[in-house]
Amino acid sequence: MGALTHRSLVEYLLEESFEVAETIETGADDAELQGELGDVLLQVVLHARLAQERGSFTFDDVAAGLTAKMVRRNPHVFRPDGSLQDSFPATVEEIVQKWDAVKRTERPERKDPFEGIPHALPALAKAQKALDRASRAGSITESVASPAAETIETEEELGDLLLSVVDSARSRGFDAERALRGAVRRYQDAYEGSTTPS
Repeated sequence: MGALTHRSLVEYLLEESFEVAETIETGADDAELQGELGDVLLQVVLHARLAQERGSFTFDDVAAGLTAKMVRRNPHVFRPDGSLQDSFPATVEEIVQKWDAVKRTERPERKDPFEGIPHALPALAKAQKALDRASRAGSITESVASPAAETIETEEELGDLLLSVVDSARSRGFDAERALRGAVRRYQDAYEGSTTPS
C-alpha cells in the first residue's frame, strides 16, 4: 500500500459516510450505528493526522473550529460565549432565515446561491440542494417544467424529467436521494427473494 494522502483516503470517507446512511435508513441497531460512526470518525482522525504531519492543523483544531462555527451559525441556540439561549425561534422558517443570514455575513462575496454545493454530490442530492438554494434565494417561484415520461427521446429530456421529479419531491418535504436508495433496496430485496430456491 502506498503512502496515505488526503486524495487516497477520499473514497474511504465517502464509503464510510454512505454506510452510516444505510445503517440509519435500514433501521440497524444502535451498536451497528455506533460502529459505523466510529469508522467515519476514523477517517476524520486520519485526515487530521496527515495535516498535523505537514504542520497545518490538528484534530483539536478541527474540533475547535467546528465548535466556533456551530456557535457562530446558530445564534438562535447559542450566545456568543457558547452558552445556550434562554428562548428559541418558534418556527423552522425563522431558524433557516437566521442560518442563511449568518452564512451571508461569513461569505459576503458569494452572490451565486449554488456556490459551495459540492460537485461530487450524487446527482439527485445535488439537484435537491440546488433547488433548495434557488428557492431560498428567491430565484424560483414555480415548479420546474418537465416533459412527459412517455415522450423522452434524449438524455437532456431525461435530465429535465429527473429535475422536475426532484423538485416535486422537495416541495413535499421528501429527500429524493434517500427515496431512490430505499426503492433500490426494496427492488434488490424483491429480486433476491424471487431468485432464492424454495
